[in-house]
Amino acid sequence: MLDLRRMRALREVASRGSLSAAAEALGYTQPAISQQIAALEREAGIRLLERGTRPARLTDAGRALVAHAEAVLARLDDAEHELDEIKGLRAGRLRLASVSTALATLVPRALAVFTERHPHLHVSVVEDQLHGVIGRLARWELDLGLIYEHEALPEPTVDLERIPLFDEPFELLLPHNHRLANRRSLRLDQLADDTWIGGLGAYQRILLHSCQNAGFEPRIAYHTDDYRAIQAFVAAGLGVAMLPRLALALTPAGIAQIPLRHPPERRVSAARLTKSFRSPATDTMIRLLAETAAAR
Repeated sequence: MLDLRRMRALREVASRGSLSAAAEALGYTQPAISQQIAALEREAGIRLLERGTRPARLTDAGRALVAHAEAVLARLDDAEHELDEIKGLRAGRLRLASVSTALATLVPRALAVFTERHPHLHVSVVEDQLHGVIGRLARWELDLGLIYEHEALPEPTVDLERIPLFDEPFELLLPHNHRLANRRSLRLDQLADDTWIGGLGAYQRILLHSCQNAGFEPRIAYHTDDYRAIQAFVAAGLGVAMLPRLALALTPAGIAQIPLRHPPERRVSAARLTKSFRSPATDTMIRLLAETAAAR
């Protein structure tokens, strides 16, 4: 069986780039780290580290082992934290990641209430794209993630418990001087001949799916997943776009924001690993997020 301490040493060498930096981080001497890596290689039966390179480089086998080590060590840390909470040795923590739209709208208010009520809890928050949040959950790096779902997107490969918060419609953005800018509502197919501002990831999939369902293939000339950049492109008259409502909290001048008839929607949810520890902190944040969503 592979030794966890040696796997931790290999992970530190990989992340810090040298044996000496890993030794300093873990409180060992450099020879001790070198011995641990050599012992791990004997256990694995294969070379894990390229000798004599600066910065230190892992072999293919070393990279594969570190990828597994990250998940194993994260789960071990989660287990230790859960036991300490049960024993009353820790006040608790909350590790949250969110897609950008929810982070800019829902999270601040919910987090303000949370920290006011529970100032003793350690809270960390990070922004990431959809696949990044799901990846962090899969690696046991989070207690909670704010994600969204849509029929155009593949199901996550990790087993998640999802607590729906709200369904979010998409709306159209047109330059203010567009021929249809004064309409009260529009169908997607009315913009079949326009130039579109598209994306690169999940947003692009939803846009393509929605336009194809409306009977046309959008002509996408510009690609970005930055919602502010998309709005700036529209305001400059470079094309039209379709964005989720939360992304439109601060729409710049020069844009006509028009509701869609039968708009596509995405479901925004709080997600956690099905097998993760149900801490009071996580349950409290889910409740506050739901209350904040309902108030909006």
